Amino acid sequence: MSVVFSGIKPSGELTLGNYLGAMAQFLTYQEEEAYFCIVNQHAITVPQEAAELRQQTRRLAALYLASGLDPEKVTIFIQSEVPAHAQLAWIMTTLSQMGELERMTQYKEKAGGLNESIPAGLLTYPPFMAADILLYQADVVPVGDDQQQHLELTRTLAQRFNYRFGETFKLPVAAVAKETTRVMSLQDPLKKMSKSAEDSGTILLLDSPAVITKKIKRAVTDSENKLSYDPESKPGVSNLMAIYASISGLSYAEIEQKYADIPGYGQFKLDLAELVVGLLEPIQRRYGEIMAGDELDDMLTIGAQRASRVANKNLHQAEYAMGLSRR
Repeated sequence: MSVVFSGIKPSGELTLGNYLGAMAQFLTYQEEEAYFCIVNQHAITVPQEAAELRQQTRRLAALYLASGLDPEKVTIFIQSEVPAHAQLAWIMTTLSQMGELERMTQYKEKAGGLNESIPAGLLTYPPFMAADILLYQADVVPVGDDQQQHLELTRTLAQRFNYRFGETFKLPVAAVAKETTRVMSLQDPLKKMSKSAEDSGTILLLDSPAVITKKIKRAVTDSENKLSYDPESKPGVSNLMAIYASISGLSYAEIEQKYADIPGYGQFKLDLAELVVGLLEPIQRRYGEIMAGDELDDMLTIGAQRASRVANKNLHQAEYAMGLSRR
C-alpha cells in the first residue's frame, strides 16, 4: 500500500478545474494510506482576512467530503492543527539554499511586481511544502504541472537530509493529472482557470446551474464552427472538449464524431453545460447538508489526531537524527 499526500489552499473559491485536476484524482487513492490536507498555513504567504480564511477552510473541508472522500478510508485534516508541519518546515528551510528558492518559477511570478515588499513566506513556501510531504513518508504526491518543480525540490531536500544525517525520508514521486483534466479559463484559454478569478471565465464548484450554463454559452471559441481538438490553433474549443472528455469519458475523436453533423458550437455548449451541472449538483447538495450539520468538526478533529500520530513520529525521528534531542 502506497502513502499518498496532497493538499489545497483555502484561498479563493474552488473551481471546476480544481475538482477535475485535483479532487477527482484524490478519489482514486482511497484504497491507499492517503492524507488530504487543507493547507491553511500556505494561504497566509499573502495577506488574509481572519474570518474569511476560517470560513474558507471549513468550506474546503466540506467540499472534500462532498466530492466523495470517505473519512473512514482517508485522513482529512487542517494543516495548522498538526504543529509538526511548521516544525519540520523550519528544518527543511535550514537545509534549503537561497539560490534554489529564488529559482522557483512560482516565486518569481508572484514576487515579480512586489519590488521590496515581497513576503518572506513566498520564498520559504517550497521547503514548507516539502515538510508537508515528507512528514508522512509519502510515496506518491498528486500534483499539477505547476507544482512539479516544488516536488523536485522536496526530493532534493530529502536526499540532502539523508546524506547528512542518515536515511530518514522516502523520496516521493509525482502523480501528474491527465492532460484532459487541465481546465483553462473559458474567456482566456491560454491561462489556467484560477480560483481567485470570479469572472465569466471561471466555473466555481458552487455556481448555480443557471450561472454555469451562462458561462459556458459565453465561452470563447472561434469562427470556424467546426468541433475539433487542436490546442494550438483552437485553444478555446479544445478547452471545452477537454472538460467534456473528462466528465463524459469519451475520447476527443468520439466527441468530434458525435457533433460532426451539427453546425456551430451551440448544441455542444448546451450539452457540455448539462454535463457540468450534472457533475456538480450532487456535490453542491451534499455540501449544503455537511455545512448545515455537525459531522464536519468531528471529522476534522479525528483527522488531526490521526495525522498527528504519524507526523509526530516522523518529526521526532528527523529531530533525533539531527541531534535536536537531549538523548
